[in-house]
Amino acid sequence: MTKAPTVTHRAILAVAVPMMFAYLSTALEGSVATAAIGHLGVAALSAGIAIAAILFDILLVSLNFLRSTALGLSAIALGAGKPDTARAVIQRSLVLAVLLGLLIALLRGSEAHYGLRWLGGRGAVLQAAVSYTLIRALSAPFALGNYAILGALLGHGKAVAGLVLQLLLNTVNITFCLNAVLVLHWGIEGAAWAAVAGEASAFLAGFIWLHHLAGPLHKGLAEALRHGQGWRLMGKLNRDTLIRTLALLFSFAFFTRQGATLGTAMLAANAIHLQFFALASNGLDGFAAAAEQFAGRMLGAGNASGFARVVRLTLGWSLAMGAALTLAYLVFGQEFIALLSEVRHVRADAAASLLWAALVPLVAAPAFQLDGVFIGATWSRDMRNMMLLSLAIFLVSWLLLMPRFGNAGLWGAFLIFLGARGVTLGAVLPARLRLNFQTLSA
Repeated sequence: MTKAPTVTHRAILAVAVPMMFAYLSTALEGSVATAAIGHLGVAALSAGIAIAAILFDILLVSLNFLRSTALGLSAIALGAGKPDTARAVIQRSLVLAVLLGLLIALLRGSEAHYGLRWLGGRGAVLQAAVSYTLIRALSAPFALGNYAILGALLGHGKAVAGLVLQLLLNTVNITFCLNAVLVLHWGIEGAAWAAVAGEASAFLAGFIWLHHLAGPLHKGLAEALRHGQGWRLMGKLNRDTLIRTLALLFSFAFFTRQGATLGTAMLAANAIHLQFFALASNGLDGFAAAAEQFAGRMLGAGNASGFARVVRLTLGWSLAMGAALTLAYLVFGQEFIALLSEVRHVRADAAASLLWAALVPLVAAPAFQLDGVFIGATWSRDMRNMMLLSLAIFLVSWLLLMPRFGNAGLWGAFLIFLGARGVTLGAVLPARLRLNFQTLSA
């Protein structure tokens, strides 16, 4: 049985902090592209890139299981002292990612025609969105490959390498976008080509990095691709994580749709708070990434006490981060609202729900952290089932609270959903620990 290294506060922060900056840089990338197109002063272009971005969120984010699977399986293999197995995980993950990306690229015409219309694209807005989508879809093999590469790097404990690749991706994207849109006047097509250039640059650099880190990626490739058990395990994990991710995306879409029934001003107010949560989640995701890596390593090494320490330390840091973010929004929330909207009714509605929105990071912190633990340990079935249970709790809470309390009831149901995710995962964790570590020691 492999002896895993001791997990310390310093080690947790060494993973979490770089990943926070990596995720924040990605958020900045999207803002710059939107701002560059918005600077052209054509509303249809801004709306077009907005709905196209939603389409790619659906297409790409729903496939982020490629990152979590590569991370969990490679971390467990390395914790068990099996670098060749870890390399085989990377090889299968990259092949699957590129194949799925090629499928998205090949079907880009159908995605543009049906997907953008389903999202409400019409007229000039649809035309702009189609122009962006037909080009941006070419980045899919690189984008999905980057999910697998990032997961593999984190599984190897190389969080700084992950940060460097994200910074490279975003720097190329932002620089290309600003020049293509504002200097060369390529319009929305320029923004799309910028996304392709950024993803391709990061993929090439990441591939070379992994080639040196994990050994030549062509070595043992045929054997890795013929390994049926490895593919079956990866398929099971990917299936469960996909269902979990789709349920999560549905919950946010449902929340937004229900807010829209309360009027345009309320919809805009809730959107402001969700923007804050999107930014706040980068901090929580950093500690989730640390939980993913160290949980996988400790499970692979059969180190039960080390695994328990990972859970305690990452939970403590996640709760501290959640509390800090909640306090920050309570103190500066009014200024954030004013920054994002000048409409008086929107500001008033946002101020009325500020307390509810401020509680979101603190309530969600255990869910983020335990998601990381379960991803790293590849306990995908439990994660899937608890997400579906939490979604059912959300819908029942919404049914009971929103008709009586309006937007406050909607936020209350949403907080119950986020809290239920942490509570349900925490409830199944002890049994999962007993089962896995008894099996390892048997």
